[in-house]
Amino acid sequence: MFQSLTDKLSAAFKKFRSKGKLTEADVKAGMREIKLALLEADVNFKVVRDFIKTVTERAIGSSVLESLVPAQQIVKIVNEELTALMGGSNSKLEISPKPPTIIMMCGLQGSGKTTHTGKLALMYKKQGKHPLMVACDVYRPAAIEQLKTLGTQIDVPVFSLGDKISPVEIAKAAVEHAKKNGLDMVFLDTAGRLQIDEVLMNELKKIKSAVNPTEILLVVNSMIGQESVNVSETFNNLLDITGVILTMLDGDTRGGAALSIRCVTGKPIKFVGTGEKMDAIEPFHPDRMASRILGMGDVLSLIEKAEAAYDEKKAAEMEKKIRESTFTLEDYLDQFKQVRKMGSLEQLAGMIPGLKANQLKDTKIDEKQIDRMEAIILSMTKKERINASIINGSRKKRIAAGSGTKVEDVNKLLNQYSQVNKMMKQLSTGKGGIFGNFFGRKGKMLF
Repeated sequence: MFQSLTDKLSAAFKKFRSKGKLTEADVKAGMREIKLALLEADVNFKVVRDFIKTVTERAIGSSVLESLVPAQQIVKIVNEELTALMGGSNSKLEISPKPPTIIMMCGLQGSGKTTHTGKLALMYKKQGKHPLMVACDVYRPAAIEQLKTLGTQIDVPVFSLGDKISPVEIAKAAVEHAKKNGLDMVFLDTAGRLQIDEVLMNELKKIKSAVNPTEILLVVNSMIGQESVNVSETFNNLLDITGVILTMLDGDTRGGAALSIRCVTGKPIKFVGTGEKMDAIEPFHPDRMASRILGMGDVLSLIEKAEAAYDEKKAAEMEKKIRESTFTLEDYLDQFKQVRKMGSLEQLAGMIPGLKANQLKDTKIDEKQIDRMEAIILSMTKKERINASIINGSRKKRIAAGSGTKVEDVNKLLNQYSQVNKMMKQLSTGKGGIFGNFFGRKGKMLF
């Protein structure tokens, strides 16, 4: 995510740090590099111009140039201004005091509008809401079926009247259906086009007028860079959107859209899509995104992912197992499954301060390795999983044959497990010791 921009900004900051004291000329030279980095990242020219002007004015102040660590001060200023550029703080979805909350989803074809309708519905369902997804796209072939399939996948009801009724009437009927059936959130999946046209906009205006949505969210693909900003500006001028969802942010190495949209449209980015899975959507936090762009990690998001993925009851059970030195192969596998729930390992690595994605560019993280581990462990008998010491040569051959792997794979797994088990036993010794750093009260993981 934003790797190209991160690398270029890091190079500019490195030149600042190479000098003990900075002059006004040093600052301006560094700002030229930052300006080029932002322009190459496809950030809007006017946005770049104003950003560089603001940062330069702050950076050449006496409090910076005369400080003991001027380079760090400049990084701090850039971080603060990037955060302000993207909106300053997280902009939450407005929830109507009188249900249902009506969310109108709009955007061009191919932006991920239907998929992110499902993602949002699932997100709020997990928060205790009762969502309804509405098939208002009666033009795109299979659009209704796609939404129904998503509804089945995430167990959220879908309202549809087929493709012969006007989207305006479908939206009105869906809202009434939600009121009668106690559904407190309505997500209208409206039609998109390959390009913005008068027919599309007139229809969206009619839907807006008919149901008075609480929010109008524009879904745009961040991978198309500056064009996504142009699309956002046009939709906003015609519909007065309330927020933006940026999709495919996990594949955006430049970052131009995220850095430009708020400034150009005046409307906040509310959510970002970070992958293909239905739970790969996050609230947009400008301060955290600025930190990621500057290669400073995103610990808060990492903690939130860990808390969402980790089962507190299992954590308590695991604490007991480690204290009693009864950590089995089944427990070993379960830990990897818990981590995988948090997302791809590459994505998680980008949230760790000091660890840059380019440090992993030659490292291939094989996510399927966990599947092979599972196959090997499930090929073992119950006794073998509980007591790995009984697994001899003949047992290894049987396990390898049963899991479709090689004896070498079984040996590798057992060696890894042995090392982890030794570490667990060390953690369990003493009065808390290192062990206390890993577990908090009630068995909740702290790492």
